[in-house]
Formats: sequence, C-alpha cells, structure tokens
Amino acid sequence: MSLPEQTPEKMISSAALFSPVVQLNVGGHLFSSTLNTLRSHPDSKLAEMFNGQNKPRTDAQGRFFIDRDGSHFGALLEFMRSETVPTENIHEVHREALYYNITALIKRLEETPQLFGELVGRQQFLSRVPHYKENIEVLIRIARAEAVAARRSTIMICVLPSKDDVGCYDDAISSLEADKESVVTFGPWTASPSARDLLDCVKMDIESRGYRVEIQPHVMERSFMSRNYDYFYRLTFSWW
Repeated sequence: MSLPEQTPEKMISSAALFSPVVQLNVGGHLFSSTLNTLRSHPDSKLAEMFNGQNKPRTDAQGRFFIDRDGSHFGALLEFMRSETVPTENIHEVHREALYYNITALIKRLEETPQLFGELVGRQQFLSRVPHYKENIEVLIRIARAEAVAARRSTIMICVLPSKDDVGCYDDAISSLEADKESVVTFGPWTASPSARDLLDCVKMDIESRGYRVEIQPHVMERSFMSRNYDYFYRLTFSWW
C-alpha cells in the first residue's frame, strides 16, 4: 500500500516543526528562533502556534508566516530569550505583547515609567470622567462636519470639574453667546486633576489621532449685573 504523496510545502512545514531552529517571516521581517523560545510562555499565541497541533502558514521559502507588522517582533523574541525588557518604543512593544498575549512582558512593560503614568495616572483619571471617550468622538465628528471650505473648525467645550459646578451649568450656558446646541460638556469627576489637566488629556488624545488642535479659554463679555463663568473653552482644529 503506497503512502499519500506529500506536497513540497507540507514536507517543509513538517520538517520545520520538528527542527529546533525555526525561521519566521513576520510581515516581511525575517527572524530565526528556537521552538523552546517560541514555546517559553505557554499561554501566548506563539506557544499555541507552535505546539505541534496547529499548522502555521508558510511563505514561498518555507518560513513560517505571521501576517502582522514585524517592526517590534524582535523585542518580543529578545524578552522570550533573556527576559530583557526593551527601553525604546515601549507603547508599540506593549501593543504587540498584548496581541501575542505574552503576559510576563505585558506586566514588566506596564511597570515602566512610560506606561505606569499613563495607565495608573491618566487612564484611571479619565475613567472617572463620565462619557470621556464618547465626547472625544463627538468633538471630532463636529469638527469634520464644519470643515467644508474652511481652514479651521472651532467647537465650544464646557468643563465642570465638581458637582457644585454642575449646579451652575444652566446659568452659565444661558450667558453664553455661542451656539449652545453644539457645546460638548465634560464632568464632573471625583479625582484631584484640574480642568486644565482634563483639557491637556483632550488635546493629547485628539492629536494622537493625527489632528492639530489648540485649546483657549473662551472670554465672555463681562456684565456688571451678571456672574462671569470660566467653564468654557474654544477647541480649534486646523485643517491646513
């Protein structure tokens, strides 16, 4: 009885799976490693890929192919080899570690100053600001809608850090000369950061999406009989 004929691709894959040295093509970036290294973190996607039960894809030369940008894959390999934590491109390597589920590296990276302040400080603060992420999307959507034949789009922001400030909202908004319907309101929150800190976060998160923005206090006309409110800011998108 004759055995079924194997294609060259199947022969290459089978041989590679049993070889201690593994050739990888990660989005066009070429790497060499060992099965022991790739399996060193049992819960990771790489360990699952090379557990001997799955059949990873190969490229034309028989290298195992991972269809993902490999720009920072070398940093993952170096950690799996020697537990060396990278000192550059921390955010990018962290994203890749999350994708491949290398939990030990994720934890080590999240202890670095670059991520610790972001995750423990800024993100914890923003989680206490109601509808923060939704408001960022609203700001971008309004700005883009107003960009037709314009160099800039300007949106009014209202920042109410405390519940006491919320109690003054109706009076404050009624004194505003601008279009009241398009005002985007943030707050209140139960954390120590100030209105200026919140605005810095808004600017940072919008600019991380590729936009150019500036935030300036909205100066209201003073009236002898009316109270002056400092809750309002002008967020300006520059398109060209």
